[in-house]
Amino acid sequence: MTNNRFWRIAGQLIAVFLAAVLVTILWSNLNRNFQQLGIQFGFDFLGQQASFDIGEKLIAYNPTDTYSRALWVGLINSLRVAIVGIILTTIVGLTAGIARLSDNWLVRNITSVYVELFRNTPLLLQLLFWYFAVFLAFPKVENKISLGGLVDFSQNGIELLGMSFSPEFSALLLGLTFYTGAFIAEIVRGGIQSVHKGQWEAAQSLGLKPGLAMRLVIFPQALRVIIPPLTSQYLNLTKNSSLAIAIGYPDIYFVASTTFNQTGRAVEVMLLIILTYLTLSLTISVIMNLFNRTVQIRER
Repeated sequence: MTNNRFWRIAGQLIAVFLAAVLVTILWSNLNRNFQQLGIQFGFDFLGQQASFDIGEKLIAYNPTDTYSRALWVGLINSLRVAIVGIILTTIVGLTAGIARLSDNWLVRNITSVYVELFRNTPLLLQLLFWYFAVFLAFPKVENKISLGGLVDFSQNGIELLGMSFSPEFSALLLGLTFYTGAFIAEIVRGGIQSVHKGQWEAAQSLGLKPGLAMRLVIFPQALRVIIPPLTSQYLNLTKNSSLAIAIGYPDIYFVASTTFNQTGRAVEVMLLIILTYLTLSLTISVIMNLFNRTVQIRER
């Protein structure tokens, strides 16, 4: 037992050492290449004037602001899409996953068509469809389509309860929501089917109605199977939001690309993008892992 523990620790130390050596070699090569090209590595450009505007922003920003301010605007736009997208896609995926197990033939088959259609077509194609074929096909704002005075649709996007959402944001959000929701629907369906049939019979024997049995008995047990792959879909949604550049939504990747084109600092900008998405992914993973621990059934 002692020898096995020693070799496990030794193997981990060797792996860390080799990784450090690899990073050192790559860093040395990068510095050497920069010196040969006469380029100085650094992030001093972040304090320079950006000189470009951002069409959609939640915090104050002007072209006279710095690149760092512009990147903050892009990051906030990305967080906006990721947070709202995770909430909406959870609702869509959960609803569709349960509907796929419905006894109603029409509901079950409509949901199946939705899942197969959105899951088996490229996300980029779906984003372009939402943007060009849906939102840009809406009438102008003076002829907007109104649903009960609560939701208005026009070429300017969506107006919901006094809040306005641009067509770029709306197309990106809907594309990510329905695309990721199709995968989550299958995860939810598989999780529910993994619960032993005896649990349904036990709930019925207690006089619980199907909806109540699902909420109190079946779904809490299915969460143990659902959460790990669900975490992966949340991560995919966050990373797939970088496709916003295809429809002109100014997320972090969009702003970083403009920054790179103006400054020529490819390596520095790419490092910032990598660190941004890595931080977002690790944060989501930590939160979901903590949630996963709370739903695990502990043996007594």
